Amino acid sequence: MERYKEIERSIITSYRKRIWIKFVKAIQEFEMIQDGDKIAVCISGGKDSMLMAKCFQELKKHGKMNFDLVFLVMNPGYNDLNKEKIISNAKILNIPITMFETNIFDSVVNIDDHPCYICARMRRGYLYNKAQELGCNKIALGHHLDDVIETILMGMLYGAQMQTMMPKVKSTSHPGMELIRPMYYIKEEDIISWKKKNNLDFIQCACRFTEQCAKSDNKIGNSKREEMKELIKNLRKNYRNVDMNILRSTQNVNLDTLISYRKKDEFHHFLDDYNKQC
Repeated sequence: MERYKEIERSIITSYRKRIWIKFVKAIQEFEMIQDGDKIAVCISGGKDSMLMAKCFQELKKHGKMNFDLVFLVMNPGYNDLNKEKIISNAKILNIPITMFETNIFDSVVNIDDHPCYICARMRRGYLYNKAQELGCNKIALGHHLDDVIETILMGMLYGAQMQTMMPKVKSTSHPGMELIRPMYYIKEEDIISWKKKNNLDFIQCACRFTEQCAKSDNKIGNSKREEMKELIKNLRKNYRNVDMNILRSTQNVNLDTLISYRKKDEFHHFLDDYNKQC
């Protein structure tokens, strides 16, 4: 059996419960795909997006929905080693990628204030533009359960707000485009396990900022997101379902017990109706 077929088989056999079922569940529960969709599966070259691409291939092969796929790789300025690694892994996994070039890394390398945030926004803009150019109406990103939970905790602990990373979002800057996150329920530890079982080696975050920090021994682990990863890791030691409980807390909100909340541009406070109560 060819290697890519063994890798595909592992998704629907060995990792059926931990990856495949959760991938399908997110798509069905959040109605991420409709007949006639053309989805740009955005591949950064890391483990998450590469696994997402393989799951989409399996869904296309075995599913009942009628949709098309483009496996889109944006090169924001990777060094030659990382670029070749992405191309090589795509061949190993039998993913027919479409790669296009940008100069995002050059644009943000000297930015001191929130370079990662600016880089992410620029990447998304380029992905939307290219996807539209290719006739797509959706882009798929490989954010997993840990990304979602980290976002929730970061908002609470550092932003003093309750928010989450949504499973799908309509673009406000690109009419007719939508972003979906089908890896929404999949744990990062299970993605890592799948990668190791299949002896796969993917690139890490390969931006200039990361490279500079590595050279200067300034560990990325000092970032707020890495702090959240460590916090969640420690919580899981004592509370087995803590990750899903955090996520479900955003799906089980009792507005009667909140001091205040926002709905679009409207601000609501519990005192607004307090004196009207019996």
